[in-house]
Amino acid sequence: MKVTAHEIFIKDYTYSLPQERIAAFPLPERDQSKLLVYKSGKISDDVFYNTPEYLEPGATFILNNTRVIEARILFHKPTGGVIEIFCLEPTDENNIENAICHTGPVRWNCLIGGASKWKPGQVLQKQLLINDREVVLSAHYIDKLVDSFVIEFSWQPSDVSFGEVVHAAGAIPLPPYIKREALADDANRYQTIFARYQGSVAAPTAALHFTDTVFNKLSEKDIHPSYITLHVGAGTFKPVKSETIADHTMHAEHFHVSLSTLEKLAASQAIVAVGTTSLRTLESLYWIGIKVKRLQYIEAEELVLEQWEAYELEEDNISYIDSIRAILDYMKQHNMGEVFCRTSLIIVPGYTFRSAKALITNFHQPQSTLLLLVAAFIGDEWKKVYQHALENDYRFLSYGDSSLLIP
Repeated sequence: MKVTAHEIFIKDYTYSLPQERIAAFPLPERDQSKLLVYKSGKISDDVFYNTPEYLEPGATFILNNTRVIEARILFHKPTGGVIEIFCLEPTDENNIENAICHTGPVRWNCLIGGASKWKPGQVLQKQLLINDREVVLSAHYIDKLVDSFVIEFSWQPSDVSFGEVVHAAGAIPLPPYIKREALADDANRYQTIFARYQGSVAAPTAALHFTDTVFNKLSEKDIHPSYITLHVGAGTFKPVKSETIADHTMHAEHFHVSLSTLEKLAASQAIVAVGTTSLRTLESLYWIGIKVKRLQYIEAEELVLEQWEAYELEEDNISYIDSIRAILDYMKQHNMGEVFCRTSLIIVPGYTFRSAKALITNFHQPQSTLLLLVAAFIGDEWKKVYQHALENDYRFLSYGDSSLLIP
């Protein structure tokens, strides 16, 4: 796979996006968003409700069932100042879900709004009500890292989980390009209807359009959902500031996949990825499977894919199915019901996809890694797709409309 990252200039992946085209609110009905269908070079317009009509019967349908946590917590200092703490991930990165369930003090890497007003050693506190009990949440400033802070959270009484604490203390962290405060309804609408495992600080937005009605229509075509879990980090909004993509550091994200989902992937002839997070997970699995297949022994904590590793590995014409089977064999040898991995994979034009034949996704920011992924999936046709969307009143970004891309 020949990709010269120093020759991929981010200025070539931009377009003019007026603020008024960014959807500030979701539509009243999830599945009534517009749907741009790109198939074999042709574009048509429809409504998301009709998405199943464009898919092959029996296709393997992959969605991300992560759940967004209320990661944005405001503390008020005794002097009246406000400190905003945005929880990114636990400092112990091995398992986000374990950290969410933790009932003792926890340490998280966080962004801080008003950090200059918070002196090291000063403890911030917040009064909460959890299950009709008064709980006092304390935040301790521990350390400053290159691009975040280490904050220790503790609470009394301490027999409630950190997940319950942030649910009571925090707010849903809307993306920075939505220029408004989160409302009560966002707790529901910035969450998929099938969200399950807590750990994301951003929603897998391609799946926000799905309703029970759409799932019923999929079922009529013998298309049944399977789920992966990738916890979306704030890095998904990180702008590419370097001139070429070679100098951009891609964020790492944790994911896990069940044995049953992998078995479906190993038996599939047509995979549909719902969202860039699902596609990134599916492709990461391929390369992790290559590593498992090659190495005589690999520790579970070594199931990691670095940013450019996929471009350096030689796949020796190993099929996607064979790579997934290698992971299945590994899991069965180690009596694993799920595989836990971490990926920093960046997908850029020139990348060869091994998994999905179709991608359902929203419209992404200019000069973003998500737009690069779309450009990798459908080539230079992304320009035609985005121009059509701009000329036909599509709503952009997280709460915006959808597209079905079939190269």
